[in-house]
Amino acid sequence: MAHSAIEVRGAVKRYGPIEAVNDVDLRVETGEVLGLIGHNGAGKSTLFKLMLGLVPATAGDIRIEGTPVRGAKFREVRQRLGYLPENVVLYDNLNGLETLAFFASLKGVSRSECAPLLERVGLAHAGDRRVRAYSKGMRQRLGFAQALLGNPKLLFLDEPTNGLDPEGIRQFYRILQEQRAQGTTIIITSHILSEIQERVDRIAIMKTGRIQALGTVASLREEMQLPLWFELRVAPEAHEALRNALAQLSIGEIEIDGHHVAVHCPRDRKMEVLNALTRFDHRIDDLHIREPSLEDVFLGYAG
Repeated sequence: MAHSAIEVRGAVKRYGPIEAVNDVDLRVETGEVLGLIGHNGAGKSTLFKLMLGLVPATAGDIRIEGTPVRGAKFREVRQRLGYLPENVVLYDNLNGLETLAFFASLKGVSRSECAPLLERVGLAHAGDRRVRAYSKGMRQRLGFAQALLGNPKLLFLDEPTNGLDPEGIRQFYRILQEQRAQGTTIIITSHILSEIQERVDRIAIMKTGRIQALGTVASLREEMQLPLWFELRVAPEAHEALRNALAQLSIGEIEIDGHHVAVHCPRDRKMEVLNALTRFDHRIDDLHIREPSLEDVFLGYAG
């Protein structure tokens, strides 16, 4: 019987009186990309460490590829995992290539992977430069490279774009897409929600150690019944007639600024608004329906 890539059942982690992770259940399927989001202190990094076997759970059962993280066989599974922590700690006296070679030795990976990985993350030009001279973004790239050593089956990425410039962020997600195409299972945390909104299969929202919501962005929008915005470009002479037509629907807020009209619309009234707008099609120059963003969804659950 095939196992899920990750199975978490009733996971609890206490640090004295503080319950950092509180009765978490989570299943991540092989090849899935899961976004794990939450406020600072929500328990995301602690949950990562539990799944990686870096800290023991106070209670619960955690399995990676069917193997308990506290079992004797997990050492073998761990070699197939890649982990980029939120705060990358590297040895300043080593250069980039030596740093990767060091991590390759720890993971039992051939050092022949190191130079190609440096090139893949955009650090080929700095492989012989000591890490102390690396910028924050370069350190982040090097940390990502070590996470990719051994072509891991599972990737745990904690705030992976921290310190990267726009080009670095684009390159990072291009590499992530390549890994995904190979069937790699990925869990990623990020405070920049717009980055991951279209790049994950599902979202898990954590608050005070618990998972408050889990699903696709679309399903979470539907569950919360978050409203839409119709954004129109309309000739000013049509404003009064348009306002009167929409007012009859009692749909809520209407904002008019010159040629631009914004209409606040409950999700279940969308078709009514569209039908009303069809009567003005020759006076509407442009129409855009703006769905709630992942940030809107997040604030609704965890705000």
